[in-house]
Amino acid sequence: MDAVTTPTAFPHPPLDLKLTDHPQRLALSNEAHARPYALMLTPSRVTHIAYLHRNLSPAQELWLYGELALRFGKTPPKTGDNHYNADLGPCRIKWARHGEFSALTVITPGLDAHAPFAEPALATLPEEWRQQLPGNVLMAAHALLLPQVEMPVGWQTISSKYFDGNDLIGAEIGEGAGMAYTDFRIHEDGFSRYVIADRYMGRRQGGRMLQRLFEIDTYRMMAFLALPLAKSISPELTEADRELAELTSAMQQAKQADEPILLDRLTQLAGRIESALSRTDYRFSAAHAYYEIVKSRISELREVRIHGLQPFQQFMERRLSPAMDTCNAVARRQRELAARVSRATALLRTRVDVTREQQNQELLTSMERRATLQLRLQETVEGLSIAAITYYTIGLLGYGFKGLKAAGVGLNVEVATALSIPVVAGLIALGLRRMRQALMKEHG
Repeated sequence: MDAVTTPTAFPHPPLDLKLTDHPQRLALSNEAHARPYALMLTPSRVTHIAYLHRNLSPAQELWLYGELALRFGKTPPKTGDNHYNADLGPCRIKWARHGEFSALTVITPGLDAHAPFAEPALATLPEEWRQQLPGNVLMAAHALLLPQVEMPVGWQTISSKYFDGNDLIGAEIGEGAGMAYTDFRIHEDGFSRYVIADRYMGRRQGGRMLQRLFEIDTYRMMAFLALPLAKSISPELTEADRELAELTSAMQQAKQADEPILLDRLTQLAGRIESALSRTDYRFSAAHAYYEIVKSRISELREVRIHGLQPFQQFMERRLSPAMDTCNAVARRQRELAARVSRATALLRTRVDVTREQQNQELLTSMERRATLQLRLQETVEGLSIAAITYYTIGLLGYGFKGLKAAGVGLNVEVATALSIPVVAGLIALGLRRMRQALMKEHG
């Protein structure tokens, strides 16, 4: 039997697979890993603050958190960063700058079981640095992450111990991996409170769940920013609606002299409505987007109802949904009012245009009559011109005929003059006619 021979394996040279990247490939890829959830030890204390940064530039924020990092000997954030995570030793911080607000989270392991909110995580940062934190705080909360075995039994006891006896909102989260409680109230220290019981969440899930709870509260407040604006602009819309009805009614009986005045008032009304739209459109659109984020974060909690407590989804449906419905109604009313004003303006403009067309038609008819009269006058003048030119031309020819007779030519001056009259008149008429045709051809 012949021996089976295997082919000799030749090593392949390394392939040169260098590709030309899109200028933003690395940045876009890293975006998926930016702002990671914090890892949470149990037990831990957490402080979360969200503030509007409309009067705070990115450079100022980077300097602020760079100063904090340098105090603890840590690497500060780089220029252009919009998020920063650092372990400062006594605590970990997480900062992120979003479109309208920035958020700071401070995490400190351990807590005092007898006075759990007496020493919050924020207190581990230097006092002089805390004084430099910007204002415009929209949401601020302290949170406790506790083992399930250390939690009091019954939500009434939890409310009495941690929330000053207030009504609670709470649910099992992570399909039973933990339990979350809050009262959505601002307490005497200016912070709201959260208590999370860890059954078997683990460090990563605990960080994710707590971050979602903070985001629900933050985006809830961001969405609520549109409600005062909606309430303040409603009287203005009511007045505009009344004025539009008055103008629409006046249009039916308006005379021609009244149309410019009505059109001017409609134009001013349209300007006021467009001004209101420009002031509110962004805020209402942002509120809708924030509301969608709130609903998304609630669904990510995967909450299970605790008997006797209102869960987060139900609380938001009863408190936030009516506010968003109000904002949507005002936004829709604005757009409908703008559309009605636009239709009324278009209708009145059409009426003005029809009147103007009639005036133009009358003007053109008058101009046509004047042109016809002018043409007739011109023809009359042209006949007189022929007679006058013929008269002077015959006079010149008469002198010529007399000169020829004096020179000895046998010519009857009177007969020659009489015979030349129709010839001269015909030539002059023909010449003027050709001149007129040439001018008409030149000017179309």
